[in-house]
Amino acid sequence: MIRACALALLVAIGSQVSAAAPDAWPQFRGPNGDGVSDAKNVPLHWSATENVAWKTPIPGKGWSSPVLVGDKIWLTTALVEFLSDEEKAERLKDAKPFMKNSSNIASEVKLQAIEVDYKTGEVVRTLELFEVERPLAVHLTNSYASPTPVVEGNLLYCYFGTYGTCCIDTQSAEVVWKNNENALEYYVGPGSSPVLVGDKLILTCDGVNEQYITALDKKTGETAWKTSRPPYRTEDGDQKKAYATPLVVETDGKTQVIIPGAQWVCSYDPETGKELWRCDHGSGFSNVPRPIYHDGIVYICSGFMRPQLVAIRTDGEGDVTQTHIDWTFSRQVPTTPSPVYVDGKIYMVSDRGVATCVDAITGRDVWTNRMGGNYSASPTVAEGRIYFCNEAGLTTVIKPGEEYDVLAENDLGERIMASPIFLDGNLVIRTSDHLFRIQDGK
Repeated sequence: MIRACALALLVAIGSQVSAAAPDAWPQFRGPNGDGVSDAKNVPLHWSATENVAWKTPIPGKGWSSPVLVGDKIWLTTALVEFLSDEEKAERLKDAKPFMKNSSNIASEVKLQAIEVDYKTGEVVRTLELFEVERPLAVHLTNSYASPTPVVEGNLLYCYFGTYGTCCIDTQSAEVVWKNNENALEYYVGPGSSPVLVGDKLILTCDGVNEQYITALDKKTGETAWKTSRPPYRTEDGDQKKAYATPLVVETDGKTQVIIPGAQWVCSYDPETGKELWRCDHGSGFSNVPRPIYHDGIVYICSGFMRPQLVAIRTDGEGDVTQTHIDWTFSRQVPTTPSPVYVDGKIYMVSDRGVATCVDAITGRDVWTNRMGGNYSASPTVAEGRIYFCNEAGLTTVIKPGEEYDVLAENDLGERIMASPIFLDGNLVIRTSDHLFRIQDGK
């Protein structure tokens, strides 16, 4: 159903403090969606008290990354009423064994967007977006608000998978449109983030019961196109699901939207939804990492079962499985954090904390080193350094190159699942309980 509604405008006026005007960080993994930032004077050292400009409590639970435009930060969250153990057991009595042991389930979820003043850290507005009764289960490590919103000008687009998509006018605090036509079952909750291309908002909809890619008209929320995924070898819906965020690339003057999924990675024309090419990457599923792209080659992670990093040339047509794979790499490939490209090398960290550097041309293992901890957040490059945040709250900063070279380790002492945003002289990091702005201490 598509509908427009208005919400009350709640404005809090914060005190003025000195801060440089930030650049935009409009989507998951930054301006180009690849985890590479051109921010200057990015902090190298911090702690829970050192170089902290402000620290703001964020209610609810959400693993979505913040986005920023102007001097306003936006993020989504979920206020959840979880079921008791007895109620959970009853609701999940017919579920698969892995769901019974690894899921949370709620009686009610309220999905919100929160606006935070970049300079002061003050919560300016909280917008109620969706209220869901008897929601589906989510994995213990996931949340009901994991997809990162995308912002363009004064419009913010929020996606909550099964529970709907909406567009918010950030100046008036009005919900411009809502679309809750998605009826997917994911088993473990939502994951992929939306992407804007021209006048289209593109969504990954790889559920257990149905798998497709769709584009909504960004002005109205109406469906512009919907394209089914290619046929699968498996009949098990659990092995057809995926959560990868699309990547927009330009190849030979043509715009492509590349979206990994179970078994296949496909490229689409963002205007029409036409499939441009497809590549069979094997038996992987539940793909989470966003692809990266450089010089005509896209690098994708194949997901669970036997995770691989696959290098695929993007100038093909049709099924390119036999013709356009340059190499595959199968050691310590992540199933959640996205990789990052720097100066001819790909850097990644596995979910269990093993960092690896791979030559982007040959697929050769340059080095491997155990960092420790578990990882969900994706690494980011800034100031010639790579920042890795683990789930315990420790950020390890390394120097890219032929050897593993640690420059700093910074502990916030709170769980980090969301990827940070990088701005001139600053970092904004979302933890399980707070939003931090870390400033350059020089």
